[in-house]
Amino acid sequence: MSATTQPRAGHERTGAATTGSARRDLLDRTWVVALVGAVVPLTLLLAWHAASITGIFASYQLPPPASVWDAAVELADRGELFPQIAISTQRVLLGFTVGAVLGLTLGASVGLSRLSSVLLSPTVGAVRAVPSLAWIPLLLIWLKLGEDSKITLVAIGAFFPVYTTVAGALKHVDPHLVEAARAFGLRGIGLFRTVQLPAVLPSVVSGLRLAMAQAWLFLVAAELAGASMGLGFLLTDSQNNGRVDRVLLAIVLLAVLGKVTDTVIGVVEKRFLNRWS
Repeated sequence: MSATTQPRAGHERTGAATTGSARRDLLDRTWVVALVGAVVPLTLLLAWHAASITGIFASYQLPPPASVWDAAVELADRGELFPQIAISTQRVLLGFTVGAVLGLTLGASVGLSRLSSVLLSPTVGAVRAVPSLAWIPLLLIWLKLGEDSKITLVAIGAFFPVYTTVAGALKHVDPHLVEAARAFGLRGIGLFRTVQLPAVLPSVVSGLRLAMAQAWLFLVAAELAGASMGLGFLLTDSQNNGRVDRVLLAIVLLAVLGKVTDTVIGVVEKRFLNRWS
């Protein structure tokens, strides 16, 4: 009886493993990932539509998705929608680039040098604790209401996630790998490019993704504080005019743009990992 049970159990485990492998292979396909990823957004959209037309929320509290779409079409026809998107995207990309470069540079310095870590870590840690809104009055005094103040605030938001992840990852690179590389004569930039960078690349990309999310967050704070264009301005102006449909439109656009920029970083990540693997 036991001899019969053991092969049967073995077949069951093999079958389960095969099923799990097939499921993983299926989820690796692009069209399946896109289809499954669309389930939750479509469900939320249907719930939003149902809540707005069944009277759970009044129309002035939660307009239906169709009204938000109509608001987008109206703004596009008037030539106002795409300039708002473009200026906000430009501010985010510029601020993100500046913040990410500074974060990578300072993070690498702190992560690779004990002296830099002791010298800089306490101060950077203290500055990191300052809330984003606390910078706005000072930036307005220094840089006024122009583009410089907004881009600087976005750069501040993007800097800290990159700095933190890069510095932390470089400090925890396997010392045996470093010692082995040094035994082969690698030093300085060669050591960093050959051993340390590939080891921390996943952490760096995670930091960049967090930085991009922070960049959009700080952008809204900058534009809410004072702007004549941009999605943050669209939020404030729509609130003042009682246009909840446009408020929801701005929120949806921020979500979509944030996801698009995150996806771009993910594509770049795959190419880098393929190169360094």
